[in-house]
Amino acid sequence: MESRVAKTLENHKKGYNCCQAVACAYCDLVGMDEATLFRAAEAFGAGMGGMETTCGAVSGAVLLAGLKNSGGDLENPRTKGGSYRLSKQIVDGFRKKNTTVVCKELKGVETKQVLRSCDGCIEDAAALVEEILFAE
Repeated sequence: MESRVAKTLENHKKGYNCCQAVACAYCDLVGMDEATLFRAAEAFGAGMGGMETTCGAVSGAVLLAGLKNSGGDLENPRTKGGSYRLSKQIVDGFRKKNTTVVCKELKGVETKQVLRSCDGCIEDAAALVEEILFAE
C-alpha cells in the first residue's frame, strides 16, 4: 500500500477534524464509504469535543483498528481481544513518540507548552495505522 499520510493532511486542510482526517483516508481499506465514516468520526475531534481527553487522530486510528479487525458477529463477538491489542499498540506507539495521548496536554492548554501540532498528531497516527494495521 502506498502511504496515505499526505492524504490525511489534505483531509485536515479541507476542514475534517483530526479523527475524520485519519479515519477517512483509509475508509476503503475497512470497507466503509467515506461519508459514513466521516459522520461516525465527527464527535471524536478536539479530544472528543473539548480537548479534555484522547487526541482525535489517535481516536481515528483506533476506530480503524476496530473496523479492520472486528468479525462483526453480533451473536458471538469473539474479536474484541484482537481489536484491543491493536488499539493498545496504536496508543502505546503514539504515547512513546509524544509522551501523552491527551489532546489538551498535546496542545499545551494548561502548560502553554505545545508538545505536538494537530498536523503532527495526524501524521503520527497515520504512520501507526500504516505500520500496525496495513503493513504488507
